[in-house]
Amino acid sequence: MIYNLGNTMQSKDKILVVGGYGQVGRVICKDLGNKFPGNVVAVGRNYDKAEQFTRTTNGKVIPLEFDVFADNNNNNILEEISVVVMCLDLNDTRFIEQCIDKGIHYVDISASYSFLSKIMSLDEKAKASGSTIILSVGLSPGLTNLLVQYSKTQFDVLHRSDIFVLLGLGEEHGKAAIEWMVDNMHTTFEVSENGYKKQVKSLEDGKATLFSENFGNRIAYRFNFAEQHFLPVTLDIKRVSHRICFDSRLVTQSLAAFRKLGILNLLKLKPLRNAAVKMFENIQFGSDAYVIKVDSSGKKDDKITEFKCSVIGRNQSEATGKVAAVITESIYIKKHPSGVYHIEQIFNSSDIIDRLSEHIKFHTYDK
Repeated sequence: MIYNLGNTMQSKDKILVVGGYGQVGRVICKDLGNKFPGNVVAVGRNYDKAEQFTRTTNGKVIPLEFDVFADNNNNNILEEISVVVMCLDLNDTRFIEQCIDKGIHYVDISASYSFLSKIMSLDEKAKASGSTIILSVGLSPGLTNLLVQYSKTQFDVLHRSDIFVLLGLGEEHGKAAIEWMVDNMHTTFEVSENGYKKQVKSLEDGKATLFSENFGNRIAYRFNFAEQHFLPVTLDIKRVSHRICFDSRLVTQSLAAFRKLGILNLLKLKPLRNAAVKMFENIQFGSDAYVIKVDSSGKKDDKITEFKCSVIGRNQSEATGKVAAVITESIYIKKHPSGVYHIEQIFNSSDIIDRLSEHIKFHTYDK
């Protein structure tokens, strides 16, 4: 049986968290369950796992077996849903279109540029139905978008923003996140710079930045995160880049060297790709810290100037869940424009950062 909530759902007032018992989903469910007890539903294909998790919430979160990848055209579960939060990587937009057809609001934490682009094509459909769709919700994309948005307020004209993300290897990551990272280590992708298209390669074009007192200066390398593709349009910036490194200098430098030597191209072979995923799943060293840094330059009072800011925190999965919970709460209780939007197009960076102040530290750098 795919769904069975009995008489718990009487009106269109439920929040459906797909992947609700996963690492990010648990954070979202617990936060929203505390504020809207009995109205949050943790769903997935394994009812036992959903039920086991929801027992830890003292009934504030409802368990549900639901396969989002199945043909759900005849499933009436969505009749009672106000907002869907998607914590899984979908293969296509069929389920999202079902949500839009029923006027359901939708929040997605996906980091895939290609898939987010598919969702963006549903803008007119969402506007016609009254659905609000929010993308780029999490750490990166998400907090990264908001830091660039904040940086833009420091200029009359923002010309360039370089995004740097340092990730700790000591945290346990979900398999889907690791698979996405491994699958993008050997890619070549296209970015827009000053109105022109440019081909860049993951884990190349290294650039140094000062992350924090603890991590100091690090070299980070290009990676195909989605926000560098969307922010030039949503915030009208000529150039946005995204680079990544890890808390282990050795791991970062080794990956960059493997990329340069062409060794990472072997990840196209499924057995080696799966072995790399397994290896990252079993890494036990490093911290659970992360740092997001944005270095920007532009014009202020007819002078070229720079501005740098960062967010520092621990537990990337928790940070993603906290951001998603804040956004979902707002979508649930307030009226927002219908259509498809990225987080920075609807929400104010200062407001969201303030809401997350117990979990992250916002920092600006002296010029």
